[in-house]
Amino acid sequence: MADYTETVHHNMIPKETPLQALSTLIQLHFEKTLEKKRAVDQQKKELWKLFQIFFLFLGLVFMAQVQSPRLQCRHCWVPIGLLSLAHLIFYVSVAQTLRCINCFKYQKRCHKLTLGLATERLRQIKIRMNAAAAAAAGDEASAGVMEDEFEIHYQEPPESYFGKFKRKWALHFGFLILIYGFMISSSVVLLCF
Repeated sequence: MADYTETVHHNMIPKETPLQALSTLIQLHFEKTLEKKRAVDQQKKELWKLFQIFFLFLGLVFMAQVQSPRLQCRHCWVPIGLLSLAHLIFYVSVAQTLRCINCFKYQKRCHKLTLGLATERLRQIKIRMNAAAAAAAGDEASAGVMEDEFEIHYQEPPESYFGKFKRKWALHFGFLILIYGFMISSSVVLLCF
């Protein structure tokens, strides 16, 4: 019987400790969420900059084909090769940028889930402590919190969350293939017909 009471008191932690720990954890995950959001925004700006440079280059190649009287059908491999190389470089750049964006979004989602769980746990502990303080003002059992009550594990989203990333990849690269096909066919039409 004495062992049981010692064990109970061993696992009890003063009420200030879990509140401070959970508040620190909430602040940390909130800051990490904001940091990941800024990183996503920065990568999106980089992606738009890549798109602008790429379309400027495509416009220059197209204008050069339209205005050049010396290019003929037998020369069509030059713009096609140039366009293929440009699309390949752009494809790799967009893939890397999207990979970074998706990674930051995934990390942001994990921090938001952990933040939500920690906030909910802190709210529950405060409600229980206030109720215990009101019910028994001097009771030692209500002066602490069990150790496992304030332990928060890092949360991860379900597997279905990755479907969103796959759809974005498909959308971007479908668009790139469409642009590539259009530019190649327009080059052939301009130079050969």
